[in-house]
Amino acid sequence: MTEPTLADELRRRLKRLGLHATLAELDQIAHEAWLSPLLAREEQERARRSLERRLRHAKIGRFRPLADFDWAWPKRIDREQIEALFTLRFLQDATNIVLVGANGLGKTLIAQNLAHHAVLQGHRVRFITAAELLSDLAAQETASALQRRLRHHLRPDLLVIDELGYLSYGHRHADLLFEIVSRRYTHKSIVITTNKAFAEWSTVFPHASCVVTLVDRLVHHAEIVRIEGDSYRHKEAQEREAKRLALRKSSSRRAKPAS
Repeated sequence: MTEPTLADELRRRLKRLGLHATLAELDQIAHEAWLSPLLAREEQERARRSLERRLRHAKIGRFRPLADFDWAWPKRIDREQIEALFTLRFLQDATNIVLVGANGLGKTLIAQNLAHHAVLQGHRVRFITAAELLSDLAAQETASALQRRLRHHLRPDLLVIDELGYLSYGHRHADLLFEIVSRRYTHKSIVITTNKAFAEWSTVFPHASCVVTLVDRLVHHAEIVRIEGDSYRHKEAQEREAKRLALRKSSSRRAKPAS
């Protein structure tokens, strides 16, 4: 196999950029010193705009970096398992990730960081709460409108559904989530954060007949990440309150007049 020439490489880059007029003149300008730097600047600018667009569409919101996560706080957490997710190998074979744990243990922080990392690596991502997703789908009044919204949520390479289990839903919502899971099944990955064990999902979707099938389809190609412990947010709130109390006591002592 022959090595690609400079002209071949320039032709490939021009085609990728869609610069057809310049491509048509390539034989005359291929050896011009300005051409390659010009293409490099155009590629960098398009990459920057593409990243901004993907970040905007992902709707991850503000989040703390994983470097701020206190790995010592949970009573049970597999740090190596979580850090391995950031290789994004699970996207290659459409594996789902389910983060299971009580409130305030960092499930959302991990999911947001994972979503952000996937965007930086060039993937299309959508981050959405379960309430937002199911309300959006259930609000569609016609079959055609529902299909358009389903395609909207099926399009990203990675769909992150946050906070499943904090509210209860009707059987129609369960059917809609099952539709999302089924259509992405074996094709594209889903990350779900939930405060409910799978055995408790019937309380999230009471009277829904598809719950067992929904869980079965979701976990068939899934990695389960379990986190156990007490709420870190509650711990932080207690620490802030203790600091405020200490500050008030200190201010009160300084304000007392001397006898």
